[in-house]
Amino acid sequence: MILNTGQRTDIPAFYPEWLANRIKEGYVCVRNPYNPQQVSRYVINPEVVDIIGFCSKNPEPFFPYLDLIRDYGQFWYVTITPYDKDIEPQVPDKMHVMESFKYLSKKVGINAIGWRYDPILINDRYTTEFHLDAFEKMAAELDGYTKIVVISFIDLYEKVKRNFPEAKAVSREDKLYLGEQMIRIAAAHGMVVKPCGEGTFLEKYGADCAGCMTIADYERAIGQKLNAPKTKPSRKECACYLSADIGAYDTCKHLCRYCYANNDINQVAINNKNHDPKSPFLIGNYRSDDIIHDVPQKSWINRQMSIFDFITS
Repeated sequence: MILNTGQRTDIPAFYPEWLANRIKEGYVCVRNPYNPQQVSRYVINPEVVDIIGFCSKNPEPFFPYLDLIRDYGQFWYVTITPYDKDIEPQVPDKMHVMESFKYLSKKVGINAIGWRYDPILINDRYTTEFHLDAFEKMAAELDGYTKIVVISFIDLYEKVKRNFPEAKAVSREDKLYLGEQMIRIAAAHGMVVKPCGEGTFLEKYGADCAGCMTIADYERAIGQKLNAPKTKPSRKECACYLSADIGAYDTCKHLCRYCYANNDINQVAINNKNHDPKSPFLIGNYRSDDIIHDVPQKSWINRQMSIFDFITS
C-alpha cells in the first residue's frame, strides 16, 4: 500500500520527530477531518507499506531520520517557487531548499523525486515574464536532479479567497503562454512538465497530463509494478492516486497565502500547541469517544514481475 504524508500539511518540515516516532513504533492514528470521532489506525511496516509519499517545501528537517525509511519505497515532491515573504511568509530561502533538493535526489534517486512549481499566480509583481525568468533559473539549478516538474495555476477555493482576497484567476491566454514556454524550458533541462488538475490543454505542447502523483510515478520510484486498488479522484480534474494520508488540516506553519489546506490561520497556532511528538495522532491524542478502525493493509507489489519486466513494459 501507499502511505501519504503531504496532502494536508508539511510533515517533513514541521513534524519530523513525530513521524520518526510513528515509524519507530510502527503505527499511526489519523482522525477523520469531517467526522473527528472516526479514527483510522495504520500499521507502518515495510511488509505492508510499499512506498511513502512526501510533499514538502522544506524537507531538510527530516534528513536526520532518513535512515528510518531506508527499507521503504519513497516518492518525494519538493515545492520550490519564486515567491517572497508576501506570498510565502515562513518558507525558507529558495536557494537553500534547492540545495536540500539536490541532497535528497542523491539519497533517493532521480526517479523518486519531483519538483513542484505551483501554484502559479499573476499580479503586478509576479508577472508572466517574472515567472519564466525564475523558472529558467530554477530548472537550470535542478538539471540532472529530477525528471519531472509539476505546474498548476492558482485555484480560488473559498478558503483561498478568504485568506488571500486579492488573488486573481490566471487567464487562459496566460496559462497557454506560460505552459508552452515552461514545457520548452523544462525539456531543455531534461524534465517533463506534469500539469496538476489542469485538464489536457497543454498536452499538445508536450506536457504529461496523466496526473502528477500517479501509480506510474510510484512504480518508477521503486522500480516495481503495483497492483493498486482503484480509488475515486479527489476532484474531477485530478488523476492522482491519493489515499491513506496521515496529516491533518490547519497545521502547516508555512502560512502561504494561496494554501488550500489551512482553513483558519488562527487554528494553526492552536493545533500546534496541541501537538505532541510522542502521540499516535499528529494533533492531540486519544479521546474517550473515539471509534478506532484498524485499516486492512497489504503489499501491492506485483511479485510475479521482475525489474526487467518493468523496464521493458
